[in-house]
Amino acid sequence: LLLAARGWGRLGAMARYSTEQRGRPNSPDYRLYFKNANGKYISPFHDIPLFAASKEDKEIPAKRSKTTGSEVLFNMIVEVPRWTNAKMEIATEEPLNPIKHDIKKGKLRYVANIFPHKGYIWNYGALPQTWEDPNHMDNTTGCCGDNDPIDVCEIGSKIRSSGEIVQVKVLGVLALVDEGETDWKIIAISADDPEAQKIHGKYLYIDDVKKHKPGYLEATVDWFQLYKVPDGKPENHFAFNGEFKNKDFAVEIIKSTHEHWKALLHKKVDGGTIKCTNVLVSGSPFCCSEEDARSIVQSAPAFMNGESVSPEVDSWYFFPK
Repeated sequence: LLLAARGWGRLGAMARYSTEQRGRPNSPDYRLYFKNANGKYISPFHDIPLFAASKEDKEIPAKRSKTTGSEVLFNMIVEVPRWTNAKMEIATEEPLNPIKHDIKKGKLRYVANIFPHKGYIWNYGALPQTWEDPNHMDNTTGCCGDNDPIDVCEIGSKIRSSGEIVQVKVLGVLALVDEGETDWKIIAISADDPEAQKIHGKYLYIDDVKKHKPGYLEATVDWFQLYKVPDGKPENHFAFNGEFKNKDFAVEIIKSTHEHWKALLHKKVDGGTIKCTNVLVSGSPFCCSEEDARSIVQSAPAFMNGESVSPEVDSWYFFPK
């Protein structure tokens, strides 16, 4: 009925999670659901810890965070692999928050190729258990959040897969102001990348990244400034005149969005249409059972013989009366 789950074993966090596809790729009904090591369906938005830990922990944040040298590592959910164009994203308004293909005005969204680049120029994704509160005005940018998990641009050398969980080292942050909303872009590198130890990140845009990834930061600013222009929209703008803030600044932004997420999951703020359904967050009023989570996934269209089929057809096909 379902496609085989995929897993990765490069680092502990990757081995602990797998994905399961529902619906046809490149279609509005495509969904990529997540499972943990115990085979339970989970929400990548809410159930995967922000801090990369030595073991899965229900505490918020995890009690034991993994470090490399003096760096705390974070879990990143890859939504869009480098060099691809499909705008894949965590479905924040659906139960269990699978990855889906973004749709606007009834059409699947793809980013244009911004010369000389092809698609997204990094592995693009988000940090779990973070939320940019649309009702909270950021003191540094003067704008409210964009109602999503905080975005990550992973600049390592490997092309990652959509749905992959990568342990990353945070290097800095760019403050994009997108249509009047604060849209932070965390710059990070996978902890298993050969250049991770060379990039210390304290003075990101001046020293290490410029030295080891020449032109990458400038290209990042150009890309975010221009990527909506082919769709007829104006250029984007940045706080701090497009200056990259350093690691310490970035970590404080991450911690702040993590606090907003905790308030959301414990019903201390109104999340509007955000779906907070989770399986593992202790004390959350939105926590559901393993059976409820399985029902959510099985209610989505399956994918057989190159076609998407409804759950009713699905069930009849495999269990005819």
